[in-house]
Amino acid sequence: MEQIEDKKQFAVLIDSDNISAKYASSIFNEIENYGYASFRRIYGNWSKGSGWKEEILLENSITPVQQFAYTTGKNATDMAMVIDAMDILYSGKVDGFCLVTSDSDFTRLAMRLREENMYVIGMGESKTPMALTKACNKFIHLNLISKQMNDMENSGETGASGSPGRKGSRAEEEHGSGVTPLSQIEDAVISFINDNENKGKITYLGEIGSRLNDKFTDFDVRNYGYTKLVVFLQDTCPRLSLYKIDSAYAVGLGGHLDRQKLEKEILMFIRENNGQIENLSLVYEEIHKKHPGFDLKDYGYSRLSSFLRSIRQLSVCGNSVSIRERK
Repeated sequence: MEQIEDKKQFAVLIDSDNISAKYASSIFNEIENYGYASFRRIYGNWSKGSGWKEEILLENSITPVQQFAYTTGKNATDMAMVIDAMDILYSGKVDGFCLVTSDSDFTRLAMRLREENMYVIGMGESKTPMALTKACNKFIHLNLISKQMNDMENSGETGASGSPGRKGSRAEEEHGSGVTPLSQIEDAVISFINDNENKGKITYLGEIGSRLNDKFTDFDVRNYGYTKLVVFLQDTCPRLSLYKIDSAYAVGLGGHLDRQKLEKEILMFIRENNGQIENLSLVYEEIHKKHPGFDLKDYGYSRLSSFLRSIRQLSVCGNSVSIRERK
């Protein structure tokens, strides 16, 4: 079991003026995925009452910080939270911060903490301005993941084996503009695939997940009603094609493949095998591995041997194919 001292230490600072107490369990369930919440503080004017009742604070070991509103129209809570964040930063006791707020006034704080090489997680509702979500290393939409968890509990779905990995809702239909549009995600994945194809690499699902998280700070398949990345991509990205290599999923481009590009890939494959392939089925398997939607009929052929003969650099003899010798 991983010891607490081996985990990244986080300071969780909650703006009670902007975050509902109903998200308390979600906040700390999420932070456990990144490390240990060594500081747990919530800021507000408790003299006016709050939804953050004593039992919620005790249950989650949260320390309330009283901040009176000295002047009408001024948010003293924000200032107290910023001052504490800087004090904790210079204490050198944490590896990162979790700022729980939907208030864009904390954007500069998030940027300043990142300048000090702190890992900054933001948590708020999907109404949070983009400036704050982009300023964090990772931003989590509490209202969307809480809804996903509630839907799963109500339906008995766990997102583990036997579950389809989704609830069927699409964020752009159900959640509005608070999350990264699906079209941007699909375009980004296609860009990743093209980058790898230019390097002769296969794009695996794990890489897609990592690069999407790096590119979009708020990316989380739960925002769109899903629990599994593979199902999310299959359902929401029609230009992509997923296939298995051994036990791992790979991601490619669906649809018709450019003939010139296909010929280059075939020639490269044969050259890598000393300029000759003894079994044409190996050529087909290589093409299909990279492009599962490949169909000879798209190019006007019914037999692979006929298609290969049409490539002037190749010579086909029986069930073998080789690179023609230059004269």
